[in-house]
Amino acid sequence: MLAASVLWGTTGTAATFAPGVGPLAIGAVAMGLGGLLQALLAAPQLGRHAHRLREHRGTVLLGAASVAIYPLAFYSSMHLAGVAVGTVVSIGTAPLASALIERVVDGRRLTRRWMAAASLGLLGTILLCVAEATDDADQGSSAGTLLGVGLGLVAAATYALYSWSAHRLITHRIPSRTAMGSVFGLGGLLLLPVLLATGAPLADSWSNAAVGIYMALIPMCVGYVLFGWGLAHVPASTATTLSLLEPAVAALLAVLIVGERLPATGWTGIALVIACLAVLTTPVPATRRRQRHAGPVPGGGAGGAPQAAPSRAQTGDAERSSAI
Repeated sequence: MLAASVLWGTTGTAATFAPGVGPLAIGAVAMGLGGLLQALLAAPQLGRHAHRLREHRGTVLLGAASVAIYPLAFYSSMHLAGVAVGTVVSIGTAPLASALIERVVDGRRLTRRWMAAASLGLLGTILLCVAEATDDADQGSSAGTLLGVGLGLVAAATYALYSWSAHRLITHRIPSRTAMGSVFGLGGLLLLPVLLATGAPLADSWSNAAVGIYMALIPMCVGYVLFGWGLAHVPASTATTLSLLEPAVAALLAVLIVGERLPATGWTGIALVIACLAVLTTPVPATRRRQRHAGPVPGGGAGGAPQAAPSRAQTGDAERSSAI
């Protein structure tokens, strides 16, 4: 999951090497072709599990629609608000959206550990966002940043939805490659009209074409294959929280390669994101795991201490009560 997040963190910086290509084209070529490649890699499994996918077609369609909307909102957010802010808002608020979905739909309770990690990560992403937003002084840029933040929230919601959809398919014993291939392949088909309408600049130069090919092959195809493997082992809320590494990587690359300036509050935000990942990924001691999953001790009371055997009078009372 962390490896996928590192790959995704390169997308905003890669997009800056194709300045003549609009955000809709970048999103469509990245997620559209990347999704179709995933479907192609999973073609044999898609055929074998077609009947299972039809049983859960509502989940597949929800995930595919979210896949189609996400890149258009995400890259437009980065285009309007900057690489760091667009990535921070889109990815930084996704864990909250994902946790809300799991709580409402699945009834999943949030652990203290997740809440602590998510709080650190959210605070870090807010600091990163503030650091970048305060760097824009003129009113026009502020209006663009505000619109970019709004689109980032849309991207966060759709990211959470397709993560939840894929995880739900996997929990219904559909292999991760099949689940990801179906959701992202159908999402890629939905993005093809957008690519045909906006993708002409990708063919204007070799650098533009190289950016499109890189985005589709590496962050989107390879990255989401890794993401699918991760979803087979962790819930969607944990997956989206781990992906908070992406805005930190994006911010670092924006500073080192693109030349964006990151003040002290931004570096503090990156440190908090790293702390969030440390809290979430530190292994739980085996003794704590056993205590967490162990049930009551047979014959024990609330504290696990042995209880005295019931007397014959108590047994008789219990039998009479049962008969009544």
